[in-house]
Amino acid sequence: MAGANSDSEKFARRDWDSHPPNLHPDYKSTPLRAPGKPLVILPQSLSELTGPVYGHAAVGDLDHDLTKSAARTGAPNGERIIVAGTVWDEDGRPVPDILLEVWQPNAAGRYNHADDQHDAPIDPNFLGAGRCVTDGAGRYCFVTIKPGAYPWPNHYNAWRPAHIHFSLFGASILTRLITQMYFTGDPLLALDPIYNGVPAASRQLLVADLSIDLSEPEWALGYAFDICLRGRAATPMEA
Repeated sequence: MAGANSDSEKFARRDWDSHPPNLHPDYKSTPLRAPGKPLVILPQSLSELTGPVYGHAAVGDLDHDLTKSAARTGAPNGERIIVAGTVWDEDGRPVPDILLEVWQPNAAGRYNHADDQHDAPIDPNFLGAGRCVTDGAGRYCFVTIKPGAYPWPNHYNAWRPAHIHFSLFGASILTRLITQMYFTGDPLLALDPIYNGVPAASRQLLVADLSIDLSEPEWALGYAFDICLRGRAATPMEA
């Protein structure tokens, strides 16, 4: 999400050593899709900054609340949580008007998608997807259900830790970054090759901390998850 070529000197270079590699053998699908030659990094140009744009009008009033946006017969099952934070640039400045999209499994660890055939119930009141736009101070907030762990065929008895996927759009739909958020204290983190594919010094940037300040009494626990777009403190992103 950098500027045009003429402004490139204003932005810190992306620290690729803080992001997961394209090829991580313990994550079994990466050898099948990792590039065989070094990547050629193309500087952003005017086309990446001017469009096409996503349009603010497309975001509804309930899109940030995954517990209500798809509710049909009642509230979804599971532990209600609040996930909130600030999107920063490399100089510590908040970034407004960023479109954030999230998707996740339900409390039983199943995505609301036809390709997910995990033997766990689908929650008819939980779609598992939401979106919002950062405000003038770069802040965002989602209300959702804490996701469950689920098995996956990467290796014998493999289980993914609880996580929420984040997608961030900048000035246009061509400036998109994707990452995952995990939960502090999850014992499955030590066993997860996707999480451990991130350089050790940067892994904690993907873990949301429990926040009593964000929690609402007798209603929901809150988790703080700030996102930095670029620079040495950048949140690790997926290639």
